[in-house]
Amino acid sequence: MLYYLFEYLNQLDLPGAGVFRYISFRAAMAVITSLIISMVFGKSIIRLLQRQQVGETVRDLGLKGQIEKQGTPTMGGLMILASIIIPTLLFARLDNIYILLLLVSTVWLGAIGFIDDYIKVFKKNKEGLQGKFKIVGQVGIGIIAGAVLYFHDDVVIKEKVEQEVVTEAQQGSDQSKSEESFTWEEHRSTKTTIPFVKDNEFDYGWFLAWLGNNYKDYVWLLYIPVVIIVVTAVSNGANMTDGIDGLAAGTSGIIGLGLGIFAFVSGNYIFADYLNIMYIPESGEMVIFIGAFIGACIGFLWYNSHPAQVFMGDTGSLALGGIIAVVALAIRKELILPMLCGVFLVENLSVMLQVSYFKYTKKKYGEGRRIFKMSPIHHHYQKLGMHESKIVTRFWIVGIILAVLSIVTLKLR
Repeated sequence: MLYYLFEYLNQLDLPGAGVFRYISFRAAMAVITSLIISMVFGKSIIRLLQRQQVGETVRDLGLKGQIEKQGTPTMGGLMILASIIIPTLLFARLDNIYILLLLVSTVWLGAIGFIDDYIKVFKKNKEGLQGKFKIVGQVGIGIIAGAVLYFHDDVVIKEKVEQEVVTEAQQGSDQSKSEESFTWEEHRSTKTTIPFVKDNEFDYGWFLAWLGNNYKDYVWLLYIPVVIIVVTAVSNGANMTDGIDGLAAGTSGIIGLGLGIFAFVSGNYIFADYLNIMYIPESGEMVIFIGAFIGACIGFLWYNSHPAQVFMGDTGSLALGGIIAVVALAIRKELILPMLCGVFLVENLSVMLQVSYFKYTKKKYGEGRRIFKMSPIHHHYQKLGMHESKIVTRFWIVGIILAVLSIVTLKLR
């Protein structure tokens, strides 16, 4: 909203009004505003949750310090959602398709998480929203995101195309040689990025090339399911990670910083040209949204660090994971997510392996056996006697290492 106000003021030649044209300035303002909302108003939100008796119901899993968490306000994800949405509305261009898609994804997944938390807290049903309904909601936003990213006219890439230019001095001369030049050609595409590969672009259409000349008409049948899988996997990964104080928020903030760098260079043709990466027009606007996202995660940590004064609940965790997935898809970096979101991946895999192995051994030996002492894997380390704060800090360190390695893929091929 403020962007359009300052655009009008800039037309009146008011000094300083043009600063709102710079993505870097608006992103910085989004971070600051997000921090103010989450840190200054966070205490009021926590008190409101306490008055409404929105407290965490803790199952006794035999973990040290677990019972002390009983009654801690949950649904703190509302703080995160507000800290993301309000700065985005203030500082981002609301006619940008990427911003609109991210806002819809945030509200959509936040609503699913809110319903889940509401059932747990107010209906006293520890299971919350049935898994099948969660999946339906995640598939729904996956279909919307996939359709927008595939069909919308504003979702394009620009590629440098070599062309020949003949100068006036060379015209009419049989001996002349043409000068090579380049131009940016804009078109819709289903290309994405493969890390650590020299020619690091891959087109999903390659899988359907066997259909003949018209295979491009059917690529959406492959692309949209890929989007659904990515959104579902990452949002569930964030949800699994939200098990001890500060882990999900801190890890998400680190991932957000990595995605912000990718979005900035992908949306700037100078950096895209220098780094020889895909140039995605208008994607740089997502840096404002990501700035608000990072500020929301850091501000939430003010109250969620050990010992936590509030939990984000599914309201926050599902939204954080979904946002990460949609941003990565928009900047064509979804194949880097297994590395960038390595903490989420390991948390997910630990649960899948634990459940699968338990079922297998129970069927084979009549008694279920476990790979880990408990899953997700952060509880395994708790069972080993490691303190929550040490687990979280070490997971953050791993997350930082993975984020740095992901950013390195811009040049290391």
